[in-house]
Amino acid sequence: MTPSVQLRQPCPPGACICGRERLLDTQGADSRILSLTRQEEKRLIERLENLESLTELEHMQRRMYEQLGIRLEIAPGFNEVRSMRGIAIHIDELPGLCRKTRQSIPAAIRRGLEKRPEIAYRLLDAHDLFRDV
Repeated sequence: MTPSVQLRQPCPPGACICGRERLLDTQGADSRILSLTRQEEKRLIERLENLESLTELEHMQRRMYEQLGIRLEIAPGFNEVRSMRGIAIHIDELPGLCRKTRQSIPAAIRRGLEKRPEIAYRLLDAHDLFRDV
């Protein structure tokens, strides 16, 4: 007997525009994102807040894409970076991704970068921000 995959509970009507029902109705659609239950989301957020290195952040980006289909881009913002808010964190549109989750992932990453600014410095260095110094 194979264990069934637990799906995320639907958001209250009118509270979210994630398109969960449309995703479930579409035959052959990528529904990996629906396996991110609220409990799993809490674990993901906690892990993003407690990053240890840029390598771990990049690993988390890969795993989020492999397991959930979430494409996450993290790079220095268009203007200068004076704080963690200057780092652009973009999540591609993904049917089934809850609005609150879409907001909580970048916030958790920023909190993690604030705890460990050396990760932000490595990120800036990886994007060649210090090339003219």
